[in-house]
Amino acid sequence: MEASGAIRALGALAQAHRLAAFRLLVAAGEAGLAAGSIADALGLAPSSLSFHLAQLVHAGLVTQHRQSRSIIYAADYAAMAGLMGYLTENCCGGVPCVGETICPPMSTKAKDVA
Repeated sequence: MEASGAIRALGALAQAHRLAAFRLLVAAGEAGLAAGSIADALGLAPSSLSFHLAQLVHAGLVTQHRQSRSIIYAADYAAMAGLMGYLTENCCGGVPCVGETICPPMSTKAKDVA
């Protein structure tokens, strides 16, 4: 993932309703959920939800397809994995984290940059 894609994805997730919708879709699995079900679960008006889902689709984190009269939304797991990979690619000084390994604390030099 490029920096511009990560910025777009993080920007889309930097809003409470969109983050809640994305987390709900991640939990729903590959089958996804109809827009009405998402609105009910989150207690959002359909028009408000449409705006938020459009932002997630534009960021590439969510896919949509029509099923009869409903629009089904699903988390794009490859995009989510790409974002997580981008965020953690330099974890542990570039050494891959394995299993339950916890990354060591940042060095003094790294703390100065952060």
